[in-house]
Amino acid sequence: MTTRVHDCVGGLLVHEGRILLGRRRDDCDWLSGAWDVFGGHVEAGESGEQAIARELGEELGIAPLGLSYLETIEGAAPQPWRLRLYLVLGWEGAPALLAEHDELRWCELEEAQAKLAGAHPDFPRLLELAVKAATGR
Repeated sequence: MTTRVHDCVGGLLVHEGRILLGRRRDDCDWLSGAWDVFGGHVEAGESGEQAIARELGEELGIAPLGLSYLETIEGAAPQPWRLRLYLVLGWEGAPALLAEHDELRWCELEEAQAKLAGAHPDFPRLLELAVKAATGR
């Protein structure tokens, strides 16, 4: 029997050197109560770019103006998953709580790294990469 791998996408929004994270509602089926980036599962027939655009609209009410693929990370808990991360290169609209999260926070790099370090060991490096790419420093 083949184990299903959850194919996911995540968007890193950076503004003035800070990264937008969300705390998932306690009643979510997937990673309840955890801090995470915005995104979700790729639906059948979608590209990664199409999936992240859809997810950002559903979760935050924004439309990305550009995306830059960063890297793919993988994990095994709570079930096998693969996450393609994108830097969001600008967006239309103001991020708002629409689904799955009960808190939004623009985090300084160190705070974001601390909140996501337990989710995957590559998150701190990738968050730093995103901030550098977004700010040019």
